[in-house]
Amino acid sequence: MYECIIIGGGIAGLQAAIQLGRYHHRVLVIDANNGRSTLCRAYHNLLGWPDGVSGETLRTLGRKQAEQLGVHFADDEVIAAEKKDNVFVLFGKRGKTYESERLLLATGVKDRIPPIPNLIPCLGTSIYVCPDCDGYEVTNKKVIILGAGTAGANMAMTLLYWTKDIIYINHDGEELSKSRQQKLSEQGIRYIREPIESVLIKEGPTFCGVRLQNGTEIFGERGFIAFGHNKVNTELAKQLGVERLENKHIPTNPRTKQTNVPNIWAAGDIGVHSEQVTIAMGEGTQAAIWIHKSIVNEQSDQN
Repeated sequence: MYECIIIGGGIAGLQAAIQLGRYHHRVLVIDANNGRSTLCRAYHNLLGWPDGVSGETLRTLGRKQAEQLGVHFADDEVIAAEKKDNVFVLFGKRGKTYESERLLLATGVKDRIPPIPNLIPCLGTSIYVCPDCDGYEVTNKKVIILGAGTAGANMAMTLLYWTKDIIYINHDGEELSKSRQQKLSEQGIRYIREPIESVLIKEGPTFCGVRLQNGTEIFGERGFIAFGHNKVNTELAKQLGVERLENKHIPTNPRTKQTNVPNIWAAGDIGVHSEQVTIAMGEGTQAAIWIHKSIVNEQSDQN
């Protein structure tokens, strides 16, 4: 049985695993390999990576580093969880069960990304998701927002901080109100409501525009997506009685990252809505430190 199981092998989970491994604890990371960090081709706002680094690189290096510290990994998806006495029992999609005295939930957020051809290969390099992460990358460039309804309109207004050359294409959302359309128009933002057939790319691959289903091609230098209705992966937390907010995020103790359920911690995007790699790393470390303290305190009580 493990002292701690980390559910989620993204940025927060890996950073926690490294910290716990350095404490010589028995740790397992269960990773479904389908999180947000598996998609992003480049994070540009991280200390030490001025030219950007891909989520794949961070995950590969992080897993290698954790394994060197004795951390175990299981490529599986936890589909159910329960507590028996003082032990958490997790049920994997592949039929295996896992047991631990403590859990760290680092299951993240899954973006809603329609299956538009050529979109995914450009994520993080010329199509972006988070303005706080990558608004800088579109400074004074012609930007096309691939979005839906008010989510896309809000993104368009946000990006005005970096560029005034913006086109918003409402791919599959509800029609905007006349007043909201007027606000976009007043800011010089062109609004189009038409499904997108495919992303246009040039060598790289680099985003250079979109082709609409009506055949029209619209060209731009960079893209942003804002389809809304992202999924917060906290179903397992609900099964275990962990408190969730109305938006499905998990409130935690700001000092320890522990949830309302003893011996369950949460880190990363499921706990805060900042969606920053650096914050996920910090929360992973913070949670791991307090998980270590709980293990040491328990050992002291037993002695």
